[in-house]
Amino acid sequence: MDSTQVRSQHVSLHSNTISTESVQALRNLEAVISEKAVVVFSTSACCICHAVKRLFCSLGVSPAIYELDQQREGAEIEQALQKITACSQALPAVFIGSQYVGGLDQLIAAHICGTLVPQLKEAGALWL
Repeated sequence: MDSTQVRSQHVSLHSNTISTESVQALRNLEAVISEKAVVVFSTSACCICHAVKRLFCSLGVSPAIYELDQQREGAEIEQALQKITACSQALPAVFIGSQYVGGLDQLIAAHICGTLVPQLKEAGALWL
């Protein structure tokens, strides 16, 4: 999946092969993602996750950060993220304006090509 396809991917609950618990986890995840302009799912000890958080900080963005290793439902959330993102290694997972952007590589690529800041402005995460 290239970065254009990933960038336009919306959170989706359409699947006939997942359990009731997974559906509930996906619904909870969808609600969390839609609450804030920028959401980062991370683990506290991951250096790649830390780089994502530092990039947002340097841009003046305050994302909602969910450290999955510090949450009781962290494993379930990570499994739901793997279903949404179609990635075996789902963290870090960045959502801007309820759209899955990707991880560090996709975030840096968007920043370098100049699409990240406009996307953050459109989502309401930046005002200037």
